Amino acid sequence: MSDPALVMDRLGNVLEALEKILRRFSNVHSVDDFVLSEAGMERLDGICMLLIAIGEAFKQIAEVLAEISWYAILKSIGPGSRGSGMLSPMRISTLTRNKFSASAGPIFRPCETL
Repeated sequence: MSDPALVMDRLGNVLEALEKILRRFSNVHSVDDFVLSEAGMERLDGICMLLIAIGEAFKQIAEVLAEISWYAILKSIGPGSRGSGMLSPMRISTLTRNKFSASAGPIFRPCETL
């Protein structure tokens, strides 16, 4: 796969993952919806896995492009825009660094802004 094709493929993967997150989060109204039932915990697990996949896709894109100015990208999106807090690979990495001790709160807040 050529470099531009790889980037486009990974961006497509990111878009699909974000759409899945929106679907999985659609019936979540508070952090308790994640933690008070087995179904909620499974939903949280699924969203965490998608965030990890998004982070990995961005890492692959960064390898291809050598250097991405995340500051410029996020600035161009503008403050308060839908999803701007979700795009930063550093933010994704922070949210999902330790899946086994992930707290629902830090996952709930960015999803709520999508």
